[in-house]
Amino acid sequence: MDASSHLHRLSSTQPSSSLLPKPFIPRGPPASLLPTERRRSSTPVFQGKQKCLLSIRASVTDNVKEVKTSKENASSAKAVIRATAPGLLSNLASANPLDAYQDWAGKTLLLELVSADIDSATGLEKETIKGYAKKVKTENDEVIYESEFKVPAGFGEVGAILVQNELHKEMFLNNIVLDGFPNSPIHFNCSSWVHSIYDNPSKRIFFSNKSYLPNDTPTGLKKLRETDLENLRGNGEGERKKFDRIYDYDTYNDLGNPDSSSDDLARPVLGSKVHPYPRRCRTGRPRSKKDPLSETRSNSVYVPRDETFEDVKVSTFGVNTLKSVLHAFLPTLEVILLNPNLGFPHFTEIDTLFKEGIPVPKDKNFFQLLLPRLVKTITDGGDEALLFESPAMMERDKFSWFRDEEFSRQTLAGLNPYSLELVTEWPLKSKLDPEIYGSPESLITTELVEREIRGAMTIDEALKQKKMFILDYHDLLLPYVSKVREIEGTTLYGSRTLFFLTMEGTLEPIAIELTRPPVGDKPQWKQVFTPGWDGTSCWLWRLAKAHVCAHDSGYHQLVIHWLRTHCCTEPYIIAANRQLSAMHPIYRLLHPHFRYTMEINALARESLINAGGIIESCFSPGKYAIELSSAAYDQLWRFDMEALPADLIRRGMAVEDPTAEHGLKLSIEDYPFANDGLILWDAIKQWVRDYVNHYYPDSSFVESDKELQDWWTEVRTKGHADKKDEPWWPVFKTPEDLVNVLTTIIWVAAGHHAAVNFGQYVYAGYFPNRPTIARTNMPTEDPVDDEYKNFLHKPEFALLKCFPSKIQATKVMAVLDVLSSHSPDEEYLGDQTEPSWAENPVIKAAFEQFNGRLKELEGIIDERNNNLSLKNRTGAGVVPYELLKPFSKPGVTGMGVPNSISI
Repeated sequence: MDASSHLHRLSSTQPSSSLLPKPFIPRGPPASLLPTERRRSSTPVFQGKQKCLLSIRASVTDNVKEVKTSKENASSAKAVIRATAPGLLSNLASANPLDAYQDWAGKTLLLELVSADIDSATGLEKETIKGYAKKVKTENDEVIYESEFKVPAGFGEVGAILVQNELHKEMFLNNIVLDGFPNSPIHFNCSSWVHSIYDNPSKRIFFSNKSYLPNDTPTGLKKLRETDLENLRGNGEGERKKFDRIYDYDTYNDLGNPDSSSDDLARPVLGSKVHPYPRRCRTGRPRSKKDPLSETRSNSVYVPRDETFEDVKVSTFGVNTLKSVLHAFLPTLEVILLNPNLGFPHFTEIDTLFKEGIPVPKDKNFFQLLLPRLVKTITDGGDEALLFESPAMMERDKFSWFRDEEFSRQTLAGLNPYSLELVTEWPLKSKLDPEIYGSPESLITTELVEREIRGAMTIDEALKQKKMFILDYHDLLLPYVSKVREIEGTTLYGSRTLFFLTMEGTLEPIAIELTRPPVGDKPQWKQVFTPGWDGTSCWLWRLAKAHVCAHDSGYHQLVIHWLRTHCCTEPYIIAANRQLSAMHPIYRLLHPHFRYTMEINALARESLINAGGIIESCFSPGKYAIELSSAAYDQLWRFDMEALPADLIRRGMAVEDPTAEHGLKLSIEDYPFANDGLILWDAIKQWVRDYVNHYYPDSSFVESDKELQDWWTEVRTKGHADKKDEPWWPVFKTPEDLVNVLTTIIWVAAGHHAAVNFGQYVYAGYFPNRPTIARTNMPTEDPVDDEYKNFLHKPEFALLKCFPSKIQATKVMAVLDVLSSHSPDEEYLGDQTEPSWAENPVIKAAFEQFNGRLKELEGIIDERNNNLSLKNRTGAGVVPYELLKPFSKPGVTGMGVPNSISI
């Protein structure tokens, strides 16, 4: 048989009769045909998701046709299958009579053993050995299947198994363990959905857990390796179906809804010269009627089948809960809180969200089952309410959000530790076109700074000693100010916030500058606010801080969180599945850090970052939110700067120092995010280096690895196509080049994401600490007599009017509560080894060392949080910095670093 014939057999739906074992002769009719009384005593029916074990028994013989099956000589192999369709495999009669018969007849799964060797006589792939899996028993919620094979002598090592699901429903295949060979047991970690032949006649290919570089692939598996990748790439045509496992690219052209009756829901396509952006997974949905560049929206968004584990893993608790919040609970909340512009009249009313809650209609009592942490029974009569848990920050010090010290501290140890920069140029000056945006010179002058630091030193001395730091959202936000102000119920400024590093190593805010560009016939407006000592100055300062917090909240959510972790990681995942074989060691290294990311990104496109979604309706940039993230991607994102050390150096928060720990000297010694993050970074890098050096002992292995080179080329040219010609992209010439890239990807998926995600409810659950939107202008901008008088009469009311409305605040709080939660079976970094790693003694030992380093990090963080001299991470009323503590219990804990971006 030639090679083309062998490949053709992959799409065949019928086994060769000459290779099949003896037919299974049924001893009775299907369970569905038995009388009711008899059926009750048969195999118990399990509802919902189940585990099914597949046991394969193989007997090694000299001649397939001459040797009979012998149970005594048979060697066994087992596979674990999880079936997610309700009743599948355990109650087939109620689902589909044909499936019930198939299962009863032992014709559920057809498996083919593939030899890793070629036929020495013909130089072609050997014939596969086929056999059906037969259900033999159930154990608890596991259905166990067995199959028997006759394996000729000289067949060689089994390197792959082909699987065909002959039922009408898909099933989840966990793993296969094959016995009966000299090198038994042979493990096949599948962890994959197997489609029905009625959806797709192609057979699924599963390779053993042994990893191979392309050049080392056993000859019998080379074509199969290529075929598997071709199947995953698809042909770029047609609309994707739920059962598809095809990875391809498209632009972000599905965020808007141009065909909506509301013209306000059209959005520009992101992923072009005008709006550069990473690519997302192609769905193939039809184009919009009004805008042929945009894709129509749908109730569900396609992601490749193996990226959706909602019916298999409890870890999707977070995803499913988020879906419940977005699709059911928030619309109900909008009905309860009728007026979308209604704010909080008093701070005490904000407190009622944590004490009394918001009553939930009695016909919505099912919310307590879906969202037990958010919806609680509050009276003996059984009434339910949306009742928020008090965030840790509020529990420790309810008024900490009011203090300047906490405002400053959170730039180093809060939800967004990625934006603070060292001031290296003075005076501060905008780089925007003054013809459009007005005077570029800042009003934060030398005299003002030296006055605010009370003569401690001159501005030149402060700059030389690295004492001046800044949150600079001036040039990024200013181009959007006029457009955002056209949206009812919100406003925007360009902002700069200046900090001074004190002798105690803490930051002191000394000035906030807010700028409005020329608008219509109004000239540029800008004003500097300082803490002040009189009542008016103090309240203006508090209002200015509220605006800066809204800017930081939006930037954190849109750029630091969404863009730099979720969005930029998706191209790595798509390219890996298209170019790296499942048996490639680098694919197996990265795969745990890619799990579930595409599914959560699809949900974000569906309900979070879409036109009119949570981000647009509740955060400062409004309908321009994602467009602003495109501008940030264009101006700021570079892969080589996503590594933690490079990011710190770029922002002036560290300099290279070979004599210092981690090779860096921090500009602020007590910088909790960087202090803990660098230990985590080093641990990841050492694990990656140990892994890479095992498979790539010298540079020639890296340069000759076609799959590896094609993967990285595709990341650059397709996944990040709008930046493909940038000179800063790393190249793979040495093992260390590969180590640096892989460490960066793993850091972004694990450490970076954990640092900016799992503290969201801790720091933003009490929204006055981090308002997501500012709804009113500063009283001193074009002051109207009545408005300014109201501010002077009751400044507290002016601050409350500036804060988010009730509906905005409660929506965001509900979403952040879910986003901050760890699922009961969260997969943490360095916690559990992958099956392919466990089978390699060198890799297993390296992983165990990695696990040990992470446990050491936990102890170091605990020790640091008990050190009261570290004022930026601990102290009276201060939430200890634990966001990079590797492990956590379930729930909202403010700690824990999962493997991947899974929520």
